[in-house]
Amino acid sequence: MSTLTTAAYLVSSVLFILSLRGLSHPSTARRGNFLGILGMAIAIVTTLSNPGVLSYKEIGIAFLIGGLIGTSIAVKIQMTALPQLVAAFHSLVGLAAVFVAASAYYNPSAFNIGTVGSIPMGSFETARHQSNRCSAGSGRPRDAGLKPSRSASTNPAASL
Repeated sequence: MSTLTTAAYLVSSVLFILSLRGLSHPSTARRGNFLGILGMAIAIVTTLSNPGVLSYKEIGIAFLIGGLIGTSIAVKIQMTALPQLVAAFHSLVGLAAVFVAASAYYNPSAFNIGTVGSIPMGSFETARHQSNRCSAGSGRPRDAGLKPSRSASTNPAASL
């Protein structure tokens, strides 16, 4: 990735963060929306100008499908259901992140992060095993000398 491309993606990321900050209050929401649109425009232009793009036709089809789905949903939703619409669109963003992560895992060379098989499956097992052994946030094994507190055993309301 060239320095100019990296800088453009960095500027785009900063604009997205500023957009979220602006959208947090009604008085700055218009500016936040503008910054988000500007950040997305920079990201799209940067991506499309990348010489490594394999198929502009597929990108165009994806834009069309996404635009049609988004428009049809937005037209049907009433203003009182806007929070539900935002939540639904956020879940779609999460789904897109899952697809990107899966793509990076199955074809890491396309993302310049390694080669197929460079992430051993044992690393996933080790991470799962360690998360089961440790209590949340303490970094200590769950059964490492931790005793139940007396107040929990003597106070009947504590078990509710």
